[in-house]
Amino acid sequence: MIELKSMKFYAYHGVSKQETKVGNYFIVDVSYSFPMDKAVVSDDIFDTISYVHVYNLIKIEMDRPSKLIEHVTERISTKIKSEFPQLTYLKIKVSKLNPPLEGEVFCASVTIEKEFNI
Repeated sequence: MIELKSMKFYAYHGVSKQETKVGNYFIVDVSYSFPMDKAVVSDDIFDTISYVHVYNLIKIEMDRPSKLIEHVTERISTKIKSEFPQLTYLKIKVSKLNPPLEGEVFCASVTIEKEFNI
């Protein structure tokens, strides 16, 4: 399994005008698996799913404003799977830091977890 943890993005996701105008910090975590048999032997970047490429796909989706973090999370999941059909497992967690609530809350998060048969 490959994991990218605590990727921090400034984005404009939210329902209220304040959220879409001012923006907020978001944390994204991703875990993914695929058959790594070749990569562990070959030591060749072309035999793996590069976490640099995965990060760049996530960044593109985080730069596209959405009202709901549920929507952003699913867009990220769909984009990664379409780029890498060899995935057998994918977990994406998107967290909005300091969500606009009447209490002190560190973050609100949405997690999508999928297993694929290839």
